[in-house]
Amino acid sequence: MADPIPFSTSLRERSHSAHSGSEGAGFMSDLMRGSGTREDYTALVAQHWFIYAALEAAAERMKADPVASVFITDKLTRLPALEADLEFLIGHGWRDEIEPLPTTQRYVERIAQVGATWPGGFVAHHYTRYLGDLSGGQFIGKVMARQFGFETNGIGFYIFGEIADPKAFKDVYREQLDAAPWDAAEHERVIDEVLVAYQFNTDLFEDLATAKAGAAERVA
Repeated sequence: MADPIPFSTSLRERSHSAHSGSEGAGFMSDLMRGSGTREDYTALVAQHWFIYAALEAAAERMKADPVASVFITDKLTRLPALEADLEFLIGHGWRDEIEPLPTTQRYVERIAQVGATWPGGFVAHHYTRYLGDLSGGQFIGKVMARQFGFETNGIGFYIFGEIADPKAFKDVYREQLDAAPWDAAEHERVIDEVLVAYQFNTDLFEDLATAKAGAAERVA
């Protein structure tokens, strides 16, 4: 009899198409191809700030949960880096210059909801964001640095100074997913929530594209 597929493998395989769809969204593909502007990148960083403020507030609440707490580590914390990036990109008054887009607001509300009531749902969002940051995010950071002439200022979000070996870190994270005491039904719920998270990301890129188009029309 064949060994059962590890949960982390099933999660990765079942979410692959959603992940690819999110990465391929027009706003992000424009940024990656070099047809986006520094303002476009700044707009993305601003939305990330709202998302990670919600996620890291949820992490504080989930530190007391025996399952969710296994995944929480200060090595992943992104909020201070995002705030430094926004200070560099916008200036001292950056907090007064940014606001969440509609998808971001819904995304934040979902993270707050599951982060208060459902450890598996919290882990789903934690996994989607942070393992993505340690994977494709590393490439995104390098591309943004090259396009906009950044060194470390402006791309601190993508620099995990306390994680020397991202691959090894991700391997351990996936082992922790496999060891989580979830039954088959909970596995399905967590996978479904990961798909929800990816959809939020895809919708956010669409919101960013719409906001950019609207700004261009107002200038014209």
